[in-house]
Amino acid sequence: MKFSIEKDQILEALQKVQSIVGQRTTLPILSNVLLEAGNGKLTLTTTDMEVSVRTSIEADIDEDGATTLPARRFFSICRDLPSHQVDIGVSNEDVATIISGSYTCKLEGLSRDDFPPMPTFEESFSYTLVQGTLKDILQKTSYAASTDESRAILNGSLMAFRDNKLTTVCTDGRRLALVEQEIDMPDDAEVDIVVPTKTVNELIKTLGDEGEAIIKTSATQVAFEFGNIFIISKLIDGTYPNYRQVIPSQCEERIAIDREMLLSAVRRVSLMLDDQAASVKVQITENRMELLTSSPEIGESREAVPVKYSGKDITIAFNPAFLMAPLKHLDSDEIFLELSDELSPGVIKTNVPFLYVIMPIRVS
Repeated sequence: MKFSIEKDQILEALQKVQSIVGQRTTLPILSNVLLEAGNGKLTLTTTDMEVSVRTSIEADIDEDGATTLPARRFFSICRDLPSHQVDIGVSNEDVATIISGSYTCKLEGLSRDDFPPMPTFEESFSYTLVQGTLKDILQKTSYAASTDESRAILNGSLMAFRDNKLTTVCTDGRRLALVEQEIDMPDDAEVDIVVPTKTVNELIKTLGDEGEAIIKTSATQVAFEFGNIFIISKLIDGTYPNYRQVIPSQCEERIAIDREMLLSAVRRVSLMLDDQAASVKVQITENRMELLTSSPEIGESREAVPVKYSGKDITIAFNPAFLMAPLKHLDSDEIFLELSDELSPGVIKTNVPFLYVIMPIRVS
């Protein structure tokens, strides 16, 4: 195997595939990237047995072949190469000789025969979105997914394809993020899938803003195809809980707030807290919201934020990290906080089909 390629090209390709490579894996081959040279292309593949990522780039192929190299070390070497041109040759013993300008190194690889094959995929349904739209949906919801492995079904994003809409939901039981997006889909293609958070994070990193993203589903897998990237992932098995029942049917009061102003204020008053279970007290009066935090060991802080509101006075407390999370991922100038009382969930909405339910914290 022998090929020449531009440094920037191989770096970009490695960036797209290397993040799923485990640092501490029981199978050494899973730390490697599979390189396949042929037909004027270099194809790179990585897998952790749950998610597989593949991308192809053009290269000058002098000799077809395949090998696997330690992904992160190979990336580090390529990143620091002195020349724009890279020449790589691989011996029959899977030793790669990398030459760039005045630099030469030999990197030990492993046989491609030991690399797990790409999973076979039997497609049931297919859907198409703009890449930037899919990326935006995942960014606005994925932070609310659970990390508690005792409830595996919540460790991912529900993607429900129904009624010509894609409804994407994440919840950890204390908060819930939901986005709805209209899509064209066949009448018989209604399905609910739960995509693991690791796969979702990979998509957020690699999706672009332009061009189409094709989502293909089967009974146990999902595949995403966009640009020159193909990602295939196992689905989380099980039935997602009825998330609709935790969304308040209506709230009594609605407060309009500048998103950036609220985010900055919550961030500042949270500097007095270091406990993950801490809370920020929110006192709402006519056209005014006051945020208060206190910690016996650190101190206390408060900040007032102007709002548009003329209802009853309300005092409620929230986890500050949970309150900030959607504000970081939204791009609306104004958000709406809907409340009923200090014990009922709060709902954050915007002028797009997004909502965020946040459970209050009881404070004495």
